[in-house]
Amino acid sequence: MESKRQIKYSKQLQKDLAEIFQKDPSYFFKSTLGTITGVTVSPDLGLVRIYLSIFPINQANQIFEHLESIKSEIRLKLGKKIGDRARIVPELAFFHDDTEEKASKIDNLIDNLTIPPQEEE
Repeated sequence: MESKRQIKYSKQLQKDLAEIFQKDPSYFFKSTLGTITGVTVSPDLGLVRIYLSIFPINQANQIFEHLESIKSEIRLKLGKKIGDRARIVPELAFFHDDTEEKASKIDNLIDNLTIPPQEEE
């Protein structure tokens, strides 16, 4: 259960990270689209889990490897943004949010179901 402080902080970090990603498109490849779908913060505010949805999905692994390699640069930019509001700059952890892909697969399964007509009594 997240505290109100964690929730408020995570919402602000999501906005700040979105601005950082928008200002520097080199974080994602030219042919991909990345969306921050969620941000959670540890109780001590020292770790931020960033959930990203990547399209097309086949480039997600490359994007996450790239983000891991430049994580310190992103953290530095985040520190400059939140420096006056936070005691410490949290560590960043990137996770793939595949909710959209799972929902799409379920929709396809449901659409392709062949349901026999109900027998009347």
